[in-house]
Amino acid sequence: MRVLLVIDQFEDPTNGTTISARRFAVALRERGHEVRVACCRGGAARPGDADPENRADGVVQYRLEPLGVPGFDRVIAGQGWVLAKPDDDVLRDALGWADVAHVMSPFWLGSRAKRLADALGVPATAAFHVQPENVTYSLGLGRVAPLNHLVYAVFRPFYDRFGHVHCPSRFIAGELRDHGYRAALHVVSNGVDPGFVPRALPKSADLSGRFVITMTGRLSREKRQDVLLDAVGRSRHADRIQLVLAGRGPLAERYAQQGASLPHPPRIGFLAQDELRDVLAMSDLYVHAADAEIEALGCLEAVATGLVPVISDSRASATGQFALDERSLFRAGDAADLARAIDYWIEHDEERTRMGPAYAEVGREHALDVCVPQIEDMLRLAVGEGGGSVDPAPVDRDDAADRAPGRSHER
Repeated sequence: MRVLLVIDQFEDPTNGTTISARRFAVALRERGHEVRVACCRGGAARPGDADPENRADGVVQYRLEPLGVPGFDRVIAGQGWVLAKPDDDVLRDALGWADVAHVMSPFWLGSRAKRLADALGVPATAAFHVQPENVTYSLGLGRVAPLNHLVYAVFRPFYDRFGHVHCPSRFIAGELRDHGYRAALHVVSNGVDPGFVPRALPKSADLSGRFVITMTGRLSREKRQDVLLDAVGRSRHADRIQLVLAGRGPLAERYAQQGASLPHPPRIGFLAQDELRDVLAMSDLYVHAADAEIEALGCLEAVATGLVPVISDSRASATGQFALDERSLFRAGDAADLARAIDYWIEHDEERTRMGPAYAEVGREHALDVCVPQIEDMLRLAVGEGGGSVDPAPVDRDDAADRAPGRSHER
């Protein structure tokens, strides 16, 4: 198949959606498909240019100008997003090449691409990667439930125009169905890169002799690194703990200030994939404190390396599904309860060692080479049904149901 990915941001892999898109693009190419991307340009690239030299990860791109949204640019930047300005000429050229389009964000580019795909008779599928809480937490209103429901309602007309929608977790598929979404929902993990496997490295000089706890994710309000920093300060073993916050975002400076009083101030900053794998190989525990997550690929990558996780039980997060028992959960937003869980795992080395392989198996069950064929099947279904507007019927496919590697997320 000729697969066109439509995504606002593809070149700078600083958010989970972009990372997933790049991995799927490479994996689909490895399975014999042709893949191109319509996305916002980067650097000095010419808008609309699909020259073979314009590539990220070897994927040809149709590049578009960035789109500014007055009044919301701060929120957009805070999430690590860049929005692309639709260009009908560029999109027609891209869609004219494609057998199927896969639209990965519900904003102006995705909406226009779907309308043009329908007009041209090109089949199109979508993916749900933007959780309403990503928007509302950036506004400081993440816990205002009616506002989150409103964002689901705003997104719904866009997704109802598709016959098939990829959902990275059963949790988010349930949320979409609860909010009246009509498309067939395909539950497929975003997939763990094959580079994340169990291994151990001797700790570097700055980590030597310390109990290393790592968390991966944007430094933004809904990820709740503040709870983890507070919990480390409350731990009975605070003098032994070295915290690594792998990510970037608008709260980096605030978290550096918050962590300055810890016996060992946190290491904070974005890590490239090779660096992240090395840090995980030197870590003793992984914590995921986020209040809101559609899946949390960073957590999956960590458990794939054999790290035991401690995960927030937030009702707005899918990540609790990866906890194999209650010892790997803590009450959402409760630093004291997180400190209790951290202390348990510090004080039970043998249990941590015993549980590591079980968590590595969770990662293997969500491997990219398991997930990509399922996305491939969804795309083939769309091609078989043909292009144009759709009247979808809610016949869902839960590709994770048979694997059930972790605890079912209780909503």
